[in-house]
Amino acid sequence: MTLQISRLANGLRIASLDMPGLETAAVGLYVDTGSRFEPAPAHGVAHMLEHMVFKGTRRRSARQIAEEIEAVGGLLNAYTGRDQTTFYARVLADDIPLGLDLISDLITEPALDAEEMNREREVILQELCQARDTPDDIIFDDLQETAFAGQPLGRSILGTEETIQSLQPVDVRDWLDGHYRAESMVLAVAGKVDHAAIVRLAEERLGSLTAGRRPDCAAARYTGGETRSAKPIEQTHVALALKGVSYSDPDYYPLLIYATALGGGMSSRLFQAVREERGLAYSIYSYATNYAETGLFTLYLATGPDSAGEAVSLTLDTLLGSLDGMSAEELHRARAQLKASVFMGLESCSGLSEQIGRQLLLFGRVISTAEIIERIEAATAEDIRAAAVRMVQSGPLTLATVGPSSRVPGVDTLQARLS
Repeated sequence: MTLQISRLANGLRIASLDMPGLETAAVGLYVDTGSRFEPAPAHGVAHMLEHMVFKGTRRRSARQIAEEIEAVGGLLNAYTGRDQTTFYARVLADDIPLGLDLISDLITEPALDAEEMNREREVILQELCQARDTPDDIIFDDLQETAFAGQPLGRSILGTEETIQSLQPVDVRDWLDGHYRAESMVLAVAGKVDHAAIVRLAEERLGSLTAGRRPDCAAARYTGGETRSAKPIEQTHVALALKGVSYSDPDYYPLLIYATALGGGMSSRLFQAVREERGLAYSIYSYATNYAETGLFTLYLATGPDSAGEAVSLTLDTLLGSLDGMSAEELHRARAQLKASVFMGLESCSGLSEQIGRQLLLFGRVISTAEIIERIEAATAEDIRAAAVRMVQSGPLTLATVGPSSRVPGVDTLQARLS
């Protein structure tokens, strides 16, 4: 596979990865902005833009956008994150020009029609209601909001009923003009590709993007705390979080390994202790979330209301017990899971396009597979143990519950056990 990177005069980076043997390609435009960059009155505008660009452009109606991509058997979609927004197409190699043209059309010539926005506003409100009706979805928004209280990073991506209702086409246009700057974007194409042809197409369709970078956002400050939502449901959902690390932190890989060994699979400590040995939960896992300057380490479980206190107590016992160090066998399995995930990602042009785009935005370079594997292997048992201890000691605990939670101890009680 051959990776090539070029830069247009306006600063837009174009990366292509030729993957011999494929007849398809993934085209992705990765934008270094998301919901954490929004001003409070425009909360939800990044996600609103993602919806509105598909409602029509100056060159195509919403129906034409859908029909053109599906007429070639392709897929066109987008998603908004807290730190980045992505637009992507999956097409046959011969249809790369169409995929790139459609994505370019979405961000350079969206109609942003007021009548269409009123209709789409109702769709997003339904999306918000659906999320709130899904306990193992909304609990993570509650956790994020509590962990980063009163800050943009803590806000949900969707917005609130009030801000969604208040947004107008001018707000979306201002967001697009102010944040979609060429130097804060990467076009990454992986599959059966011709780099020179992609650069020419990008120059034609994206060469007019405004140069420069999007505005910076405020650095986040982890706060911790507690939130409970007493929804009338059958199960108790519990999420616990500790302050994590940034993408560039030396403990990034040690904590990935630790999260996997603690609760990343069926052989993990949490799964074995809480589910297999005691039958206290159906779902239980841990994972790390990373941002430019901070992160979260999250433990999640869903259990019966009567078992909730016991399940949470055992989860904390398991976490604390792991701070004495993991066995060589546990860490070997965790490393194997992470390495397998890396290699499996190499078989997907969509996964590779996303990896290239995100890494160029985050680090200004593409990290080779060999370097990733080397970093996973290089993390020693002591590195992993020390990273876990640092995390537990780095700040207050965050607790979020959804459903009946009278048996779940308060965050102060839980924090006292960790201390």
